[in-house]
Amino acid sequence: MSVITPQPGIMDIELYVGGKSSIEGKSDVVKLSSNENPFGSSDVVKQVHSKTGHNLNRYPNTDHADLRAAIGDVHGLDPERIICGVGSDEVLQFITQAYAGVGHEVIYTEHGFSMYPILARMVGATPVVVAERERTVDVDAILAACTDKTRIVFIANPANPTGTMIGGNEVARLADGLPEGAILVHDGAYTEYVEGHDGGAALVEARENVIMTRTFSKIYGLGGMRIGWGYAPKEIIDVLNRLRQPFNLSTIQLALGEAAVRDQAWVTKCRTENARLRAWLAEALAELGVPSDTSTANFILARFANQEEAEACDAYLKTQGILVRLVTGYGLPNCLRITVGDEAGCRRVAHAIGQFKDGAR
Repeated sequence: MSVITPQPGIMDIELYVGGKSSIEGKSDVVKLSSNENPFGSSDVVKQVHSKTGHNLNRYPNTDHADLRAAIGDVHGLDPERIICGVGSDEVLQFITQAYAGVGHEVIYTEHGFSMYPILARMVGATPVVVAERERTVDVDAILAACTDKTRIVFIANPANPTGTMIGGNEVARLADGLPEGAILVHDGAYTEYVEGHDGGAALVEARENVIMTRTFSKIYGLGGMRIGWGYAPKEIIDVLNRLRQPFNLSTIQLALGEAAVRDQAWVTKCRTENARLRAWLAEALAELGVPSDTSTANFILARFANQEEAEACDAYLKTQGILVRLVTGYGLPNCLRITVGDEAGCRRVAHAIGQFKDGAR
């Protein structure tokens, strides 16, 4: 009898674990574990959603032309160089499938998004982890790790789960220093939380080896709809579209994405509130002896004395109906990633951590 075996690398994949959304025995749960927008999507998007369920028997268009045009119009980008996916995760998967495989290496940083090594192993490539410097991407370390086998370098900027980011000059230096044939993927899921940040668009415009990705799951409040996009040189977009399923986005996804990206007033409001509450939460926790790096995203990475204290705090927060994220799997065992919620959520988690610290004394 023949043995059916998967492709090399697949059985080495550790399954991705998302943030929990419930606590047994608790009904009033504050979920601060998945970096969701506590304000949800805009009223404009909700109105569009209520009107898009009338033709569910019809297939969506396959070219995403209206959504790509809207993205291009809002961000000043060429729609022909935009690809849309089921969240930016699917775009990252297209890139890995197209440009890496057995015998190749895919670089990511030690605290980088946990999907990067999964994507590498999915295609049989070797994931190569590179040290960060004080929880921040280290360009020199990445360049030193590159070899003639390097095909893709992933950086999240702003980064998850650290919240740190590097400037445009450093990203450009990284892109320019990559070996021939390697691609820099600038993962910009949290771009909109940084006022004036283009997410890597200028880098893409000026170079042939940079791809940027974005998502509607964070500031747009559409995590449940799974809509993302990427921007790259036209030659790369042509390659990626050959891997994309023709009907990968539904009629509802396309309509909501277009409505959301055109409602930039909502983006501004959410960014402003996030910045205010993020600063308040970071300061409140610092006063309790829980420091964090300056975050440029919609969460903070709270640092505790050690892994034992972080895990004990997480357990205590659960008893108070509060969910945050342990990030041991990201190489940060002494930290908790805490999403910036609404004002009530931020005050509740800060108060609970204060109670925990008092009880631990």
